[in-house]
Amino acid sequence: MAVILVVEDEVFTRQIAEMMIQDWGHDTLSASDADEALSFLRSAQHIDALFTDIYLKDSVLGGCELAHQAIELRPKLRVLYTTGNFVTEKMKALFIEGAKCLRKPYTQDQLQNSLEALLAA
Repeated sequence: MAVILVVEDEVFTRQIAEMMIQDWGHDTLSASDADEALSFLRSAQHIDALFTDIYLKDSVLGGCELAHQAIELRPKLRVLYTTGNFVTEKMKALFIEGAKCLRKPYTQDQLQNSLEALLAA
């Protein structure tokens, strides 16, 4: 069982992702923006992976910047990005090494496979 920090500004999308992850036996922490996520990451809370939207509305930091700060705080943290937009090579250059990206809308199987591969790495 892993602990996944889910960072998504769209409430419904975040809740659905959390329900799917919890159905597979994992625990989730929920954040609607980078500041909330960083609070968890700065705490003593155990976190195995960060699942973050690349574009976070009303947030100074986007998902890529959040991931870089998260890795500074927790170097062994695994990162899975998500976005509904096309991922360009320029954007991929901002990704944390070893991170994966899941395109929205994703299916339950796609999310499960992506998280399982990430956690197994």
